[in-house]
Amino acid sequence: MVKANGLKLLAVALLVGVAACDQATDAKTGTATKASATVTAPGKDWTTVVAATPEGGFRMGNPSAPVKLVEYASLTCPHCRDFHETAMAAIKSKYVATGRVSYEYRNFVLNGPDYAASLLARCQGAAPFFNLANAFYQSQAQWTEPFTRLTPADNTAMQALPADRQMQALALKGGLDGFMRTRGMPRAKFDQCLTDKAAQDKLNAMRTVAVEKYGLTGTPSFIINEVTQKDISGWAQLEPKLQAALN
Repeated sequence: MVKANGLKLLAVALLVGVAACDQATDAKTGTATKASATVTAPGKDWTTVVAATPEGGFRMGNPSAPVKLVEYASLTCPHCRDFHETAMAAIKSKYVATGRVSYEYRNFVLNGPDYAASLLARCQGAAPFFNLANAFYQSQAQWTEPFTRLTPADNTAMQALPADRQMQALALKGGLDGFMRTRGMPRAKFDQCLTDKAAQDKLNAMRTVAVEKYGLTGTPSFIINEVTQKDISGWAQLEPKLQAALN
C-alpha cells in the first residue's frame, strides 16, 4: 500500500530529478461504459464551468456529462506536459465544450517540488486552477531547474526546520515565490498555501485513492467513467477510448 506524505516526499525527493514520471499500471481495466444519453445546453460553452470535486480534483465541463474523463497527473512530469500541449485544446473544443464529456484533473504528486507547486496551483480554488496548471506546464523546464541545483546541505537545513515550514522553505529555495508573484499571488497568500494542513491532507488522500482504488503507479493516467484505461501513453491512444464511450 503506497500512501503519499508531503513531508516524506520532501525528505526523499529534494535531490531526485524532478522530471521523473512513470507510466501507470492498471488494477481495474476494461472498456469504459458507453454513454446512454447526452445532456447539453444548446449554445453553452461548458469549458467555462469549473468546480472542485469531492474527490479533491478540479472539473471542467458539464457535471452531468455522460462521459467523465479523469486525469491523474504531476506538474513536474514531462509526459504530462506533453499530453497537455498536444491534447487539451482538442479535449476542450471537441468534447468538453459540447457538454458530452467532463474533464477532471487530479494531482498525483511525485516529489517535493511537485508537492509545493501543486499546493500553490490548487489553493485559490477552481476558478484559476486550470490557467495556473497550464502556466506550470508551459514553463516546466524553467521553474523546475532551480530545484536541480539544491545541495545535500540545503536538504539537511530544510529537514531541520519545523515540519510545518519545510514545504514553504523548499518552495522559496526553488524560487516559486517569484513565479507566483508574477501571477498575482502576494507573499502572505503564498505562505498560507504552503502551510495549509488540510490542503496537504487532500493531496495525500488523492494519491492514496489513485493507488488503492485505481491501481495507478505513475503519470499521466486516465479514468473514463470509473474505468482505468490501459496502455495509454498519449492523446492518440486516449481519443478513441473517449469516442467509444460516447457511441
